[in-house]
Amino acid sequence: MKIIVTGGAGFIGGNFVYYELENHPEDEIICLDKLTYAGNMETLSKAMENPKFKFVKGDIADREFVYQLFESEKPDIIVNFAAESHVDRSIENPEIFLKTNVMGTQVLMDACRKYGISRYHQVSTDEVYGDLPLDRPDLFFTEDTPIHTSSPYSASKASADLLVLAYYRTYKLPVSITRCSNNYGPYHFPEKLIPLIISKALDDQPLPVYGKGENVRDWLYVEDHCAAIDLVMRKGKVGEVYNVGGHNEKTNLEVVKTILKQLDKPESLITYVTDRPGHDMRYAIDPTKIHRELGWLPKTKFDDGIKQTIDWYLNNKEWWQNILSGDYQNYYQKMYGNRISNAKQ
Repeated sequence: MKIIVTGGAGFIGGNFVYYELENHPEDEIICLDKLTYAGNMETLSKAMENPKFKFVKGDIADREFVYQLFESEKPDIIVNFAAESHVDRSIENPEIFLKTNVMGTQVLMDACRKYGISRYHQVSTDEVYGDLPLDRPDLFFTEDTPIHTSSPYSASKASADLLVLAYYRTYKLPVSITRCSNNYGPYHFPEKLIPLIISKALDDQPLPVYGKGENVRDWLYVEDHCAAIDLVMRKGKVGEVYNVGGHNEKTNLEVVKTILKQLDKPESLITYVTDRPGHDMRYAIDPTKIHRELGWLPKTKFDDGIKQTIDWYLNNKEWWQNILSGDYQNYYQKMYGNRISNAKQ
């Protein structure tokens, strides 16, 4: 099979590329990525050595380019990770989130309709459900929980999800959707909580924590998430949504203190900052459906996963230091300028 992975130079997409190459060596993987600030070719440096992998630079919202790619590659499956994903950035500039997350999704599905595919899979987020109250630990998001978005980011992802389901109902496009809880693990861009805290703690810098750090997230190790996506895109029911959760609920403050303990750094580094507007209080996913139908369960407990993650950042300092310095943005041209396909600029 030939699989196009959009956004494969990002955090979850990059991990998914490696998961597929390792677990399905018979398949061809084409990574389509625009290489915005969160796309990093260094993440894919090992994949570039694999003859079953190809990288193509381009924008999923560029209809002409996407159609040309489908025409030439004739893919079987599309897995769409490509998305603007940082809530704070969406509050500052919602427009780019709508263009990539909504219009880009439409372009991909139109290409799927035109050229034919066996599955279009949309990677979504539990943030489309809004949040849950802290005083109701018995409540969880299910696939039937109403959409109730809190930020331009989550609204753009919810819009894309609704569009995907509409294409299934209207055009019978073979689609599936997964909605995941917060991921963590290798190759996580340093603006997000866990890698941000790790990198700053190693330099003994102040660690910014929103509000009182009471916000609760369900943490999912990225490899477990990749396994779930792989299962759904190959064996999940067409037209269905599957929630993917880690059964690892932690407050932001608990996460920060866990990292500090692992790094043997003092809690005095913690600095409380003004909370973001519309900050969701608690996310918690019920993954019963994907377990019942496909047998998936998360394998990684948070204490084990966070140790593995910290070890990876300690052993790969050059990767995240290049991001913090901005050097990673030159890596693409320096290493692969003559080796990969490009969209029109």
